[in-house]
Amino acid sequence: MRITREDLKSLIKTKLNKAGLQESHADTAADVLVFADERGIHSHGAMRVEYYAERIAKGGINTNPDFRFEKTGPSTGVFHADGGNGHTAAKLAMDEAIKMAKENGVAIVGVRDMSHSGAISYFTNQATQADLIGFTVCQSDPMAVPFGGAEPYYGTNPIAFAAPSSEDGKSMTLDMATTVQAWGKILHARSKDESIPDTWAVDKNGEPTTDPFSVNALLPISGPKGYGLMMMVDVLSGILLGLPFGNKVSSMYDNLAEYRRLGQLHIVINPEFFGSISGFKKDISQSMNDLNEIKPAPGFDKVLYPGQNNDVVIEEYKDNGIEIVDDILEYLRSDVIHNNQYDNKDPFAK
Repeated sequence: MRITREDLKSLIKTKLNKAGLQESHADTAADVLVFADERGIHSHGAMRVEYYAERIAKGGINTNPDFRFEKTGPSTGVFHADGGNGHTAAKLAMDEAIKMAKENGVAIVGVRDMSHSGAISYFTNQATQADLIGFTVCQSDPMAVPFGGAEPYYGTNPIAFAAPSSEDGKSMTLDMATTVQAWGKILHARSKDESIPDTWAVDKNGEPTTDPFSVNALLPISGPKGYGLMMMVDVLSGILLGLPFGNKVSSMYDNLAEYRRLGQLHIVINPEFFGSISGFKKDISQSMNDLNEIKPAPGFDKVLYPGQNNDVVIEEYKDNGIEIVDDILEYLRSDVIHNNQYDNKDPFAK
């Protein structure tokens, strides 16, 4: 079923507000979720709303947090989220990073004690809208086996990077899990009753599986390389901020009445301190065009620059509406806050 961006955001905002999230925080959360859906990243969009609603209703997200930004140096700071909505905390922390990078050339801001924040390219996109380079990493549930291991230790531990171009609203963008695929992609496959590639995950015996309902752990990208990236993200967004790390990071579904205490780190760079912003953006655009002109390999129509696939989806959805699974839209339009299905759930259960 298809729906306009405005209607989808209104439905999500209303549902989260009714669950107990204050209106401004619900508005930000809805904006981040629609940002994902309108780019085709459905694993981090509307399908997450019922989970958030249940955690909010049960007290696992602080609906009246004491948000506080602590500036620790000319270009560094910590945003204390106090268990509050992660989307809002991460956005406000990026706002602080942008201010410092504008003034000092670079900024590093950690977010401490937050809840899940959705697709983190939303926050690097904030930086590019201010003509800055954005880099964001954050922790997630321990769901991936380390290289050579048989049980999970790290999470999908995503990385996002974005650099602005001279083309209006477009940027070179990377938003990736350090696993072959994000857990949300498994959930999306389940919601559509579709199989998955056998390179994404393993079953309880450690064997590759194409059944999303048999997944018992995710695999790191490129074996030891993905494993090393997981470690890097865990250090920067967990250990650096004095937060739980590795397999001590709370599961998304552990006791929805408790705050999760997650960490995130924003790094923002101002190109003006290294040369001309206009020249930088022009060269980024040239790089984008160069990539598009590369001879495509057999089976491909065109080489896309990183993030261009999302731009294509946005344009398609502008004309036809955002495609959302029928069951999810029915839930959003219903009077139900949640169906009590996520609390203390085995993250790999059906």
